[in-house]
Amino acid sequence: MSASDKIKNAAQDLKGKAEEAIGKATNDDSKVAEGKADQASADVKKAGENVKDAFKN
Repeated sequence: MSASDKIKNAAQDLKGKAEEAIGKATNDDSKVAEGKADQASADVKKAGENVKDAFKN
């Protein structure tokens, strides 16, 4: 996984965590869901990159 991909995935995960926290603080279920979706998307991308890296070695 390239460094830029790691940074993008980490940023998306942090954005999702922040969005989820804001949603919980304001009782906005749609923000909570968006935050969780961003986190899940970042996790899927990270897993895909890990699989690529495993086959490179």
